Amino acid sequence: MDLQRRLKKDRKFLRSEWNSIDFDQSDQSKKQPFPPFEKPFDENGKVIPLIPIEKCVSIGKIALKDAILNRKSRRKYKPYPLTMEELSFLLYATQGFKKKSGRRSFRTVPSGGARHPFETYLFIWNVEGIDKGLYRYLPLEHSIYLEKKYKKGMEKYLDAATLEQFWKAAVYFIWSAIPYRTEWRYVQASAKLVAIDAGHLCQNLYLAVEAVGCGTCGIGAYDQKLADRFIAADGKDEFVVYLAPVGKV
Repeated sequence: MDLQRRLKKDRKFLRSEWNSIDFDQSDQSKKQPFPPFEKPFDENGKVIPLIPIEKCVSIGKIALKDAILNRKSRRKYKPYPLTMEELSFLLYATQGFKKKSGRRSFRTVPSGGARHPFETYLFIWNVEGIDKGLYRYLPLEHSIYLEKKYKKGMEKYLDAATLEQFWKAAVYFIWSAIPYRTEWRYVQASAKLVAIDAGHLCQNLYLAVEAVGCGTCGIGAYDQKLADRFIAADGKDEFVVYLAPVGKV
């Protein structure tokens, strides 16, 4: 496909074709079971409970106006750890459950039809009380689950996956999409909605880090295959869509 044809196709993706969607073809209309709110996990594995949001009392207070005005992408971080309270707050701020009702989950970020197609993986490098390694956030339990213990060289692999953007941040947020959660209802409109929702997700992180003396930088340039392999996603029904390091500034 030549460049102009590709650009034309990509622009079409950005346009709304809502009136042409046949919602009768959706799995929701066909009475198929709705997708689970989160991926399953081994309950015999290592699950670390996080601090409930109502008990995150020492999180720095900042006016919304100041958070918005101070927001910028930051790529240099001090070698100080995040606390468990700070990590708990940031995870709740980006995917935390406020309540669930039947087939919908209401969280701290908006999502088309309350579908919330993302999983949050964390490469933890420097967080107090937590060993290095790859974890996954469990929003229903407000806990993190150990996916993979740290092995020497994991950071080098992540550096390759992020095209040399491993900056020794305290933690890397790695968001994967499970498109079917959105496709179940929105069929061919799903790809655009997932992309829009990813922006909501990372913007909450940008604002939340300002309250804990941290910075972040959304990463959209990465090697898809290496990033998927890093979190053991199949690259088809689940794949990485966005990354963001977080560290003290």
